[in-house]
Amino acid sequence: MSTKTKILVTDPISPGAVETLAHEGFDVTTKELNPEELLKTIKDYDALIVRSRTRVTREVINAGAKLKVIARAGVGLDNVDVDAAKTKNIKILNTPEAPSVSVAELVFGLMLSIARSISVADAALKDGKWLKHTLTGLELRGKTLGIVGFGRIGREVAKRAIAFEMKVLAYDVLSQSLADAKTLGVEAVGSDRTAFEKLIKSSDIVTIHVPSLPETRHMFAEKEFSMMKQGAIVINAARGGIIDELALLKALKDGKVGGAGLDVFEEEPPKNIDLIKCSNVVCTPHIGAQTVEAQESAGNMISTKIIEVFKKKVPRGS
Repeated sequence: MSTKTKILVTDPISPGAVETLAHEGFDVTTKELNPEELLKTIKDYDALIVRSRTRVTREVINAGAKLKVIARAGVGLDNVDVDAAKTKNIKILNTPEAPSVSVAELVFGLMLSIARSISVADAALKDGKWLKHTLTGLELRGKTLGIVGFGRIGREVAKRAIAFEMKVLAYDVLSQSLADAKTLGVEAVGSDRTAFEKLIKSSDIVTIHVPSLPETRHMFAEKEFSMMKQGAIVINAARGGIIDELALLKALKDGKVGGAGLDVFEEEPPKNIDLIKCSNVVCTPHIGAQTVEAQESAGNMISTKIIEVFKKKVPRGS
């Protein structure tokens, strides 16, 4: 490149990824900016790399006169105005492959914590209470796990569930995902509403792995919770808003839902304090992808994709 391509990184990515970009001849600036600072600064850059903190709004995109690439080192694009980017012929990159194993492992951490009352036992013991005879848990072996959304993360969850000797059901709107389920020996219940209802009625534990879309908002609400087995467990490490939190709180208080593991919330940080304080709810602060391995992988993948765009002349907007 005769003139260095300028890349702005506003959220932390792995140092190795930054070093790779610099080694390839890019002019890389890493700086956390507030929305006003980003609006003033973005005009000078050819590419923007973010994670989940920075919001790439239409205003930011319009201000990015030189922008050719917006890269999200992570799975979703909730914080990027994709439509606005498309109108400017700006290429969107992300790394949906990177955190699959990390999220799947967290799902099992949440499952086990609820099934064996690990967080309750830990808090009690630290408070000087010995609850050996009052905390009787459940084995995962032999339980039916319903996976709603059988993409990359859903498949990784299924592999681990099979190792736990669980019966696994899969629901997805894509036929290829259901074919993948069958390849793993998972029962693919189907892609329509009837299949979805069959899964939630049949499962001891339901784990959610669908994207945040208008059609998935409050996919789990009062009606869906009422269909579940008495005492079923619900896990959401996908996106907030897929679960109607008020409906979940009611189902937990009624005992219809026996426990919930939540890594994501309708508002983050969550404001539904009654929900997160429930003794049968285990919460984590959206840390599904927060492992050393996932972050390194996301950074390496996004740097590789950026290099391909700028050095291999991949068409913008493709």
